[in-house]
Amino acid sequence: MKAVSAALTVLITFLSLDFLSARQSKSDLMDREVQISEKGQNKKNQPHIIFILTDDQGFNDIGYHNPTIKTPTLDKLAAEGVILENYYVQPICTPSRSQLMTGRYQIHTGLQHSIIRPRQPSCLPSHMDTLPERLHEAGYATHMVGKWHLGFYRRTCLPTRKGFDSFFGSLTGSVDYYSYGSCDGPALCGYDLHDNESVAWGHEGKYSTMLFTQRARKILESHNPTKRPLFLLLSLQAVHTPLQPPKSYIYPYRDMTNVARRKFAAMVSTVDEAVRNVTYALRKYGYYKNSVIIYSTDNGAQPFTGGSNWPLRGRKGTYWEGGVRGVAFVHSPLLKRRRRVSKALLHITDWFPTLVRLGGGNLSQSQGLDGFDVWPTISEGKESPRQEILHNIDPLFRSPTATMSWDDTTTTTKKSSVTSKSKGAAFKIPKKKKVLKQKLNKKSTFKLKTTKRPQMFPRSAAKSKQPKTPPKIKLKPAPKPKPKTKVQSQQQSQLHYRPHSKIHSSSSPSVSSTSHHKSKSKRTTSQNQNLSQSRQTQNKSKKLLKQLQSKSRQIGQYKTTSQTETLQAKSGFKSSPVWDTSVQAAIRVGDWKLLTGDPGHGDWVPLQMLPSLPGRWWNLERSLSFDNKSLTHKKTVWLFNITGDPYERYDLADQRTDVVKQLLDRLAYYNQTTVPVYFPPDDPRADPSRHGGAWVPWANDDEEEKYHGVYKKGKSKKKKNQCRLCKLKSFFLKMNTRMMSNRI
Repeated sequence: MKAVSAALTVLITFLSLDFLSARQSKSDLMDREVQISEKGQNKKNQPHIIFILTDDQGFNDIGYHNPTIKTPTLDKLAAEGVILENYYVQPICTPSRSQLMTGRYQIHTGLQHSIIRPRQPSCLPSHMDTLPERLHEAGYATHMVGKWHLGFYRRTCLPTRKGFDSFFGSLTGSVDYYSYGSCDGPALCGYDLHDNESVAWGHEGKYSTMLFTQRARKILESHNPTKRPLFLLLSLQAVHTPLQPPKSYIYPYRDMTNVARRKFAAMVSTVDEAVRNVTYALRKYGYYKNSVIIYSTDNGAQPFTGGSNWPLRGRKGTYWEGGVRGVAFVHSPLLKRRRRVSKALLHITDWFPTLVRLGGGNLSQSQGLDGFDVWPTISEGKESPRQEILHNIDPLFRSPTATMSWDDTTTTTKKSSVTSKSKGAAFKIPKKKKVLKQKLNKKSTFKLKTTKRPQMFPRSAAKSKQPKTPPKIKLKPAPKPKPKTKVQSQQQSQLHYRPHSKIHSSSSPSVSSTSHHKSKSKRTTSQNQNLSQSRQTQNKSKKLLKQLQSKSRQIGQYKTTSQTETLQAKSGFKSSPVWDTSVQAAIRVGDWKLLTGDPGHGDWVPLQMLPSLPGRWWNLERSLSFDNKSLTHKKTVWLFNITGDPYERYDLADQRTDVVKQLLDRLAYYNQTTVPVYFPPDDPRADPSRHGGAWVPWANDDEEEKYHGVYKKGKSKKKKNQCRLCKLKSFFLKMNTRMMSNRI
């Protein structure tokens, strides 16, 4: 009996185990089916993403900002979507496109300086993932049409090796709209139109904007929108130079007196027609209801070539608002709150995490992103997660000043140096040194006078070594605006500009004592109000200063020179890094924007007054050289309250020194995360005459970057004894070319 009972118990246990395993397997199957169904549902919900990127379109070069520019399609799409009025890009082509592709600041890709020229052996870092790669992993079909301008010296640098299934367009920065010839200087020219990884010969005579639009429509026609989501990057060459619009588009702008502006406006109209054709194809082939259309420029306009950033200050290639504030909008039936204007702070790096997460991609493998997911901000109107933007730190571009010291309250300029008589922390600038070559193992960033060296990341570093995103900080805006006075109105009338009443703040330039028409009682009341407001702002700034000091301690302690330590002891301001203000840098935190070094030509350029282009486009875009005579004041620090003063009329660096110090700390923090600048010399192997007259990759795929560090060309000495006849010939040749270019 005992044996029988034991056998029964063993049988029962076996049956129970089989039952439990079968039940568990059924539950596992059900879980898998649920996961598969969820994945399928996510794939069905993946929107089609159409990103339209224009080139050199300024703030004043679109119809909803300037009615003289005829863009009915763009105006309608923007009005029915969300207009991004506080959206920022980079001031030139390559940095903007690199940040769109990687979601990282250019200080983290080694592209801090200038653009990638056709002969330079440079491109996006090979170890960094790109936006099309992440979307491709999420199941998207990825296609690119138009301008690349992110390097092509190796085949591994081509768009088809960076995540795109197909590519049709140009690889260099500027191409002739009909012949597709691209020149890197007056002597080196070649054909630049590519289909995937081969040269696309035989398209001469077709206008590039129309040709790119036709290829985009073919992609939409051949793709099945119900089976697979689509990511299409339509990177139009327009409205970059050369100014070559079809004649039929010039006629509506015949009343414009400036020829360059007339041609430029006509090219904007060709862009509007291209967008109309693309949106028509989206509706025709069944994409539109589940699509997101993003329209953006890559940088500000160049007024010398017909563009306009009015009323913003500056132009393309500068870090004033005219160079970095971009035209952009989002149009989609998927938007929860449409037909509105968003003033949330956004940056071009935000598209990477936003679109990857919107498309159901995985961001865990993308380390060191500087962008934020801003889709809730765009779609639902929520607060932007972005509180600050590092526009750039370029250690190779310094202002021409020899010495400079910055003080808390007042500064006086001289020919050799700038001295200050008030108390506070001074920032002394060493003499300018020429940088010719730097090896990779050395720091390519500028020197901070500290005991602890900043951590450097090589250009070919692994993904795990990418810098983490910095801690967020918040800076309070300036106090409430003062009532206007007659002197202010006179100043505004001299500038030919009438800002809104909200723009003026108490931190704007105060009115001088010449306004003697007011009574003493009014003066005392206004002074008391100003004192109370200044006390409130001082208390707020002290709290912010403590927060920033506690955060800077986490980053690392700095020890300054003995001179600055004594000045800081007098001012009561604790240890802060000494910042080389001759270095070109710009940062935006909250309402505040700080500029150091030479931010570029800072005029407010209204409608164009020049008859033609003063020089070749590659000189304007590449060297970014500015007239030293305009910099005789040797000023290297600017501070603006962009929310209250979006046109950068009032410099507050001398009045709000507390904010200047905090933003200099932020620049020092970002400088610790920079990778070495990669700016190699031109490679003679890139000459198109060696490759059948076309710009193509010239280096082997396994060839490593042999030019380590940076390189600057020396200025060639001009011959003193030049014949007068040669000068006259060149003068008449230039005059003749300008006269011919002004003809329609």
